[in-house]
Amino acid sequence: MDETTPRDGADSLPFDVFSRQCPSRGTLEHVTGRWGSLTLTALYETGARFNELRRRVDGVSEKMLSQTLHALERDGLVLREAQPTNPPRVDYELTPLGREVAGRLLGLIQLVEGRMPEVLDARSRYDEAREVTL
Repeated sequence: MDETTPRDGADSLPFDVFSRQCPSRGTLEHVTGRWGSLTLTALYETGARFNELRRRVDGVSEKMLSQTLHALERDGLVLREAQPTNPPRVDYELTPLGREVAGRLLGLIQLVEGRMPEVLDARSRYDEAREVTL
């Protein structure tokens, strides 16, 4: 079985993110959404507690971070470990698959950050051209 074949054997077709029914589409949405990508990359260097993540991922609400972590945990990208302490403590870290995905996201983030002067110039040219035609 290759890596594109479903593991459960229910379907002999390869995974295809362009297909509406493919489960890979949901995982791609979890990974590439604003909060998913930021949460995964925030956990890349080291694990973190919930509030540490919330501070690191500036602008995310408690509810959205919680939903994001649940989705990423369900997809096997994040490991949630409850510590038997008083008060309770929950730590989050990346699984090996999560580390691989986050590493690729970091490459994309570094590319985008490094090319922002070009992006800002393009935006400016676009906006100026739109003003002339209006």
